[in-house]
Amino acid sequence: MFLAQMERVLYRYSLPYNPKYPVVCFDERPCFLIGDVLQPIAMSQGQSKRQDYQYEKHGSCCVLLAFEPLTGRRWVKVYKQRTAKEYTHFMRFVAQQFPEAQKITLIQDNLNTHHPGSFYTRLDPAQAFTLAQRFDWVYTPKHASWLNMAELEFSALARQCLDRRIASQDLLEKEVLAWAKDRNKARVKANWQFSIEVARDKLQRHYKRVRT
Repeated sequence: MFLAQMERVLYRYSLPYNPKYPVVCFDERPCFLIGDVLQPIAMSQGQSKRQDYQYEKHGSCCVLLAFEPLTGRRWVKVYKQRTAKEYTHFMRFVAQQFPEAQKITLIQDNLNTHHPGSFYTRLDPAQAFTLAQRFDWVYTPKHASWLNMAELEFSALARQCLDRRIASQDLLEKEVLAWAKDRNKARVKANWQFSIEVARDKLQRHYKRVRT
């Protein structure tokens, strides 16, 4: 099962760009809202930023992100929580970005809300069915989230935007949207090198194991 699912993902990554059949990677990440107890001291020229070890927790929220590797476009939204409601809302938003597409290949993990059944809990049956038909559902194997290129975007987001204390959802949303806007303007794409051929070479023992 692992090898079959992995190769299905890698095959989709190997296809040339086709606007009728775009490939989109999706993932979500919880973010904790953390504020300072004491007012940070303003930085002086030539000095590093100083931050007190004490902090306050202000709850959490969730960032949902979709990334189209071959065009360098990404879309993000920040929600208070992660449920079928937010997933459905975000997938409707993603589908709207590709009005001319016949089918959107959606690469994602196996989280309990990541399936078309979530649509039926929030939309009437006709709407849910129509939305589900917009996507070709491709799942990464369990314990292999690294096969999802949306993980690369979350890594960049963590380094470039979420590497400091952010106390409110409104501020986090402002920062995340600004980050996405800058990367979209620069058309930052993914330089993905792990192909089916590379996988069959690097993971030879796994292929041999399933044949014995």
